[in-house]
Amino acid sequence: MTIEHLQGLIAAPFTPMHSDGSLNLTLIPAYYQLLKQNGNTGAFICGSTGEGVSLSLAEKKKVAEAWAEATQGDSGFKVITLVGGTCLSDAIELAQHAQQVKLHAVSFTGPSYFKPATVQMLALCCKAVADAVPEMPFYYYHIPVLTGVNFPMVDLLAEVQGQVPNFAGIKYTHEDFMDYLSCLRFDQGRYDMLWGRDENLLSALVLGAKGGVGSTYNYAAPLYTGLMEAYHQGDLQRARQIQQQSIDMIRLLGKYGGIATGKAYMKVIGLDCGQFRLPVSNMSAAQFEAFSEEVATLGFKEFCSRSSELSMHKMVL
Repeated sequence: MTIEHLQGLIAAPFTPMHSDGSLNLTLIPAYYQLLKQNGNTGAFICGSTGEGVSLSLAEKKKVAEAWAEATQGDSGFKVITLVGGTCLSDAIELAQHAQQVKLHAVSFTGPSYFKPATVQMLALCCKAVADAVPEMPFYYYHIPVLTGVNFPMVDLLAEVQGQVPNFAGIKYTHEDFMDYLSCLRFDQGRYDMLWGRDENLLSALVLGAKGGVGSTYNYAAPLYTGLMEAYHQGDLQRARQIQQQSIDMIRLLGKYGGIATGKAYMKVIGLDCGQFRLPVSNMSAAQFEAFSEEVATLGFKEFCSRSSELSMHKMVL
């Protein structure tokens, strides 16, 4: 298989929910248009941001089907779905379903309950899933802060080399720049290394990153396209300034409770994706009001994502 290196911003979408916590898939066509119109080149669905671990097998299939239908005919917009990691048989079933509905690629995390004891065992897990869909690109999702699986990824590449022909690359959500650079340079840059930390995208670009997957690309994609443009034009002062804006925005995620704050940002721009499921906590109405006021002080409306599909919705700011 020829490995395609994806370019630009790939958003990690939130899974839209109704007020009762059920899926609200009717939002996905407008969600796709939002991402597309703001310069995203793809979507990484059912991941951490998409609450994949909180969705049932049937729900993950419905989400995949909705994104496949919404993006049908748009070969330039790549949809990758996370198929899990803990239960290999479920991951294989979801991968085969993704192939049936014609998504671009599948991704897999390290098993996080019974963790692989060695990188060789992790490679065998990857192979089991990848072999089930040999014609689809397969990405490993490296996020040790959540999985607890933290081997050097350059060692994983060495293990799968020649053993997993459709191993396309890694979604790298970690801060080990030494390992990341080694992965970028492995076998003359063979593998697609998608950067997964929005708050230090600039540092990854310096090392050679060409694409990134991030949650804040959902609602602030113009900020990051501006960062990438500044970097490629050699305007590092401007690029650093934009990265600091990103950091200031991301700090509010932690201040207001973590990952669920991202859905609050989506509500601000006019696409209400509901709340996160338990055990993640969500903002109260009073907290959302305070959050909205702080967001306004960031100048958020100057760089947030916008879409003609959301013109009927009122931005909170």
